[in-house]
Amino acid sequence: MRALILIVEDEEDILELIEFHLSKEGFETMGFLNTKQVSKALEEESVDLILMDRNLPGAEGSEYVASLRQKGMTTPVIFISAKAKDEEIEEGFERGGDDYLTKPFRMRELILRVKAILRRTQKNSYEGMLTHRDITLNLASRTVLIDTTPVELTKLEFDLLCALITNHNVVLDREYLLEHVWGGDEIYQDRTVNVAINRLKEKIDPDKTKEYIKTVRGVGYTLC
Repeated sequence: MRALILIVEDEEDILELIEFHLSKEGFETMGFLNTKQVSKALEEESVDLILMDRNLPGAEGSEYVASLRQKGMTTPVIFISAKAKDEEIEEGFERGGDDYLTKPFRMRELILRVKAILRRTQKNSYEGMLTHRDITLNLASRTVLIDTTPVELTKLEFDLLCALITNHNVVLDREYLLEHVWGGDEIYQDRTVNVAINRLKEKIDPDKTKEYIKTVRGVGYTLC
């Protein structure tokens, strides 16, 4: 599963350069020139890391991160800033930064810092838990929370949701699901997958308002 990195940088050329190099390393990126849409993005996407400039229009980056931390956000943050005085760097860490890179910087150093943070945080996050939007799967207890509400799933439904979340950027065809969730038993057919997907949808989205699972006609299923 590719890590998703959210970048907030008000200089468009720098933002595009960072996105380009991170994409080359196999990461997914979301780029913003200010903080206006960041809270919404964090609510809707499973962001693994935030790269945050401090000198931003309308908001100071570290103050904005501090406000997110106060609301309970635990996503790791690397500040990338021209504020390079010792007291400014210290301020960044005190306001919720996990790392701090001063401008100008070498792109290779940024990549190495990103990988170091993700090695540490993804090991802790994904060994026992899988998340997507407001869904949390506890792999050890095999329990599911939607927001904070427990949802009862069968073993098959849990394994199906786990496969979808683990491959949340990929359209999974029915053959893949039959092999990896049902174990490749030839008695199962495509219709088996359709029925199970519909049953899972009913349980995790009974009001049909969240649309977690998208059907790609003629191909398979993916999370959205």
